Amino acid sequence: MKHPEGDIAEAAVDEPVEAQAESRERPSVPAFEETPLARELAEIHRRKQALAAEALPLPSATRIFTVANQKGGVGKTTTTVNLAAALARAGARVLVIDLDPQGNASTALGVEHRSDTVSVYDVIINDEPMADVVQKSPEFEALYCLPATIHLAGAEIELVSLVAREQRLRTALDQFLNESEELFHFVFIDCPPSLGLLTINAFVAAREVLIPIQCEYYALEGLSQLLKNIELIEKHLNPALAVSTILLTMYDGRTNLANQVAQEVRDHFPKETLRTLIPRSVRISEAPSYGQTVISYDTNSPGSLSYLEAAAEIARRGAPD
Repeated sequence: MKHPEGDIAEAAVDEPVEAQAESRERPSVPAFEETPLARELAEIHRRKQALAAEALPLPSATRIFTVANQKGGVGKTTTTVNLAAALARAGARVLVIDLDPQGNASTALGVEHRSDTVSVYDVIINDEPMADVVQKSPEFEALYCLPATIHLAGAEIELVSLVAREQRLRTALDQFLNESEELFHFVFIDCPPSLGLLTINAFVAAREVLIPIQCEYYALEGLSQLLKNIELIEKHLNPALAVSTILLTMYDGRTNLANQVAQEVRDHFPKETLRTLIPRSVRISEAPSYGQTVISYDTNSPGSLSYLEAAAEIARRGAPD
């Protein structure tokens, strides 16, 4: 009867010498490190380290963005508040102007916007100084918000009869920025999904347009009309206006459609489209119900990291010439 060790020795002799050497040299990898979850966690860790190692460049003059898309449900307000929070977290001084009567940006930033709150409506219609209306967001030390209330819903009609009706937000914003003791590095204006006088005010006040585009069917529907409207405003009301940034949102890499839409947008707008993609995320959707952005609600989630990366990309690009 053979000893069991003899069988093992014979099996080792039968194995090719090259295979024996390779098995000795190759380190054993624990099975859990090969799982999809482990790979995802490793990727999140890598992205966090890359973001932590980078100091974002801050502009020497205020960059003013209008975040616009006439198509609803594209992540416009979500993009506004999360980019603002990401930049404030990185050390920038940021102001969000909520120009949407729904007031969702104000909710996400945790600022007061009940019907009796002095708001952007009073700034545009009643010439209230913006400095008296801006609130500090509890999200980050350097993040501020000009809130919207339900009164803004009637502002479209009231603006019609006012002098310089297209310029009122710009006049108030320029005065606020000029009188501010510290430089605001970024201003983001969240406007309603329609081209009325409020949106025109936003375009006239801004220097750059940021367009969120969802990676879904009909993503480019209405975009050509939006670009024509921006061109008209640039020609007649604000020569400094330019579409500087396009951000792809609601991306699901598991579908061919999302990849096709992303490629189509990049083909049409190669310079303007950010490399960063914003994924579909439960955490991004949940955050506003807690009066927070996803940046503070769950900093380590893939959605939060994506907005941090998009903000870093915008900061690195700088304002267009």
